[in-house]
Amino acid sequence: MPKVVHDTPNCIGCGACAAVCSEFWEMGSDGKSHLKGAEVVKEGNEIVRQELVVEELGCHREAADSCPAKVIKIEE
Repeated sequence: MPKVVHDTPNCIGCGACAAVCSEFWEMGSDGKSHLKGAEVVKEGNEIVRQELVVEELGCHREAADSCPAKVIKIEE
């Protein structure tokens, strides 16, 4: 099954992913996008990435394509 991976520290907070895929993406109080329901991977207290295994990619592909910082990856 495909996995969506968000490189959180390098997110520029433009909101494109949340705009095109609001079912799964939202803007957090830290000014970065967050993948709803994702496993949060931390090093110490810092989030290094968010990962979500999905049955279908749906709008995640569009979210990845719309990200100007290219911090959303699809692993198939």
